[in-house]
Amino acid sequence: MAIRSDELPPLRLDARRGTLLAFLGVVSFSGSFPGTVFALQGFDPWLVAIGRALLAGVVALACLKVARLPILPPRRLWGSYALISGGVIFGFPVFSSLALHLGASTSHAAVVVGLLPAATACCAVLRAGERPRPLFWIASAAGALSITVFTFSQGGGALTWPDLLLLAALLSAALGYTEGARLTRDEAGWRVISYALVISLPITAPVTAVLAAVTEINLSWAAVGGFAYVGLISMFLGFVPWYAGLAMGGIARAGQTQLTQPLLTLVWAWLLLDERFGWATVLGALAVLTCVAVTQRSRS
Repeated sequence: MAIRSDELPPLRLDARRGTLLAFLGVVSFSGSFPGTVFALQGFDPWLVAIGRALLAGVVALACLKVARLPILPPRRLWGSYALISGGVIFGFPVFSSLALHLGASTSHAAVVVGLLPAATACCAVLRAGERPRPLFWIASAAGALSITVFTFSQGGGALTWPDLLLLAALLSAALGYTEGARLTRDEAGWRVISYALVISLPITAPVTAVLAAVTEINLSWAAVGGFAYVGLISMFLGFVPWYAGLAMGGIARAGQTQLTQPLLTLVWAWLLLDERFGWATVLGALAVLTCVAVTQRSRS
């Protein structure tokens, strides 16, 4: 007999809701690499990475003003917001933009960054005090191993510079995701990412102005559209359900929904960029996708 959602224990219902919210965030993030590729057609990679944060920061500041909230977080939390900014405002955008600029394909980047859930889970243990069960770690390790094998097979048995940049990107994101989700336990997700963006404005605003002045810009609908996506969706709106889902469902467990991101990004790369990829790429993405079903059945 089927169990209605209103008959589920509160903790299990929160876990399911958290997983759904986290997945909505993942859907938003899955278009980040294709959006970045489009943006790079008209903008310098550094301008794409920093300028997107400025665009999102202006929107975040406006949202805080409309909501009549303080534009800065409490001083005691500035350290935590600095970690979030370093991870998801600067680290991930800069490293991923440079990796794509140096030749990493969207599909390859998507599968490599599939290691992100495992990295987020480790940060959750170290920073947020979560203790997943052994089955969770087994499934996470299997996903990580699958992507490691894929990376070495694509790089001729060695890591390339784009791979190292993508590794730095996923470690940065894992740190930012964990710290943001930890704060979201006591604060709305949109306010957490808004404050992280606003406290970054003293850096993103002048740096963007300088980069816009000294780098070549070739405007096109594709470039502007890609820039708008990574600035508004990837950098701001996607974090609202993402942080809320991690806080509600558990950072380590709900974060495993990001194992689906490689497959989603492959779909966007095929539809939007007409990118072709071999069976190794598809199998690598499917391997980590399989792991999400196991991790979601293991209790955190």
